[in-house]
Amino acid sequence: MAIETAPTGWMQDWAAKGTGKNARIGVLLVHGFTGAPPSMRPWGEFLHSKGYTVRVPLLPGHGTKPEDLNKVKWQEWPDKAQSELDELAKSCDQLFIFGLSMGGATTLHVTQNNNDRISGIVLVNPMIHVAFMPHQLAYLLSNFQKLRPSVGGDIKRPGISEHGYDALPTRGVAELLKMLKVTRKNLDKVTVPVQLFHSVEDHTLPVSNTEIILKGLGSSNKTRIELVNSYHVATLDYDQELIFQNSLTFIESLTKH
Repeated sequence: MAIETAPTGWMQDWAAKGTGKNARIGVLLVHGFTGAPPSMRPWGEFLHSKGYTVRVPLLPGHGTKPEDLNKVKWQEWPDKAQSELDELAKSCDQLFIFGLSMGGATTLHVTQNNNDRISGIVLVNPMIHVAFMPHQLAYLLSNFQKLRPSVGGDIKRPGISEHGYDALPTRGVAELLKMLKVTRKNLDKVTVPVQLFHSVEDHTLPVSNTEIILKGLGSSNKTRIELVNSYHVATLDYDQELIFQNSLTFIESLTKH
């Protein structure tokens, strides 16, 4: 199942204004590489049902066709997240960012420049490196093969899709690796509270990603929660409710009403 099967209106930016006492608390939810808003939308809708103002953007190069991801420069992803954060800030007093996989790296990158504006971040199977694959090599290989077999859709629950691409755009991978390198170098600049979820059985990213991030963060308040019944796209998997409820508790613990 790919992007064509997504529910109508789900392959685009989505925003919902909060209500009640939580209306001025904003949460930005960022999807992963070759993924799409449907991987974050249920989480966003859960938070909106609790009164929070939420935004789930479609990142540049996504939601159309895989070839489009080969035309994007890596700065466009954090730039998009930054503009969404700025939009949230217009109506919210407190801001949170939640990221899945590459969305986790994007979250970390944006937070490095916004520690004073962000109350906390939540990362689900975040990405920070690909071992033995420098961006220069990925770029070179992309000259010979524009698309590779997809790594997406790693979900344990049967019949569930994140409606991402069915192929891996190789030039886009090279750009992704550039972003990871810059973000990893500045991990210590992230000082806000962090909640990190890690799937014990993840077929997309090795656990080294989680370990590098937790070790490198400048945050004193950082928590790691193991997911034992989900694969990589855990936001749509069996542990979905555990993620949603724990992230809600995380926000509540950092909220000033």
